Amino acid sequence: MSQRIHSKAENRKLNVAKSLRVRLPEPRRQAAALVFRTSDERGLEILLVNSRRTGRAVMPKDWLVVGEQGYEAAAREAYEEAGIQGKIDRTPIGNYEYMKKRADQDELVTVEVYTLKVDRQRKNWPEQGYRKLRWLPPAEAANLVDEPMLAALIRWFTPAKDQIMAEREVSLVTQRMRK
Repeated sequence: MSQRIHSKAENRKLNVAKSLRVRLPEPRRQAAALVFRTSDERGLEILLVNSRRTGRAVMPKDWLVVGEQGYEAAAREAYEEAGIQGKIDRTPIGNYEYMKKRADQDELVTVEVYTLKVDRQRKNWPEQGYRKLRWLPPAEAANLVDEPMLAALIRWFTPAKDQIMAEREVSLVTQRMRK
C-alpha cells in the first residue's frame, strides 16, 4: 500500500513540475554563406562583411523567406550584401546560435551555414554602399567574429582537397592558354 501512495505522490509532483515548466519558443532560423576563395598567392580566404546596425564582422546572412531553402537564402544574401555569385553547397556545414538584440526582448536565432565558392563578384550589388568587405585567412576571420560556434566553424572549414587540386589545374591550363 505504501508503494502505491508513494507512486501517486511522485506522479502529483511530476504533474506540478510539468505545469510549471516554461515553454521557450522555437528559435527563428537564418541562413549564412561562408564565402571562400583560394589562390596560390594567398591560399584560402574567407569573406566577412560588416553588419549594418552594429558594424560587427559577420558572414552574409538573413532570415529565410517563406518557401525558400536555407542554401537559397544564403546565396541570395551573398549576392545582396557582397555582390558574390558562385557555387553553393546545398547541405549546411553546421550551425550556430546567437541572441538577436531587440528593443522589446532578445531572441534566440539558429543560423545554418552553407559554403559558397566564389565564381565572380559583380561590380554593383544591392547593399554595396552599406557594407565593407574583408577577405581574410580563416584564423583571422575566426578571431573577428563574436560567436564562438561560428569561429569554430570557420577554423574547422577547409574546402575538399580534390576541389582545390581541380581549381589549380584549371588555373594552370588557363595560364597556359593566355601565353
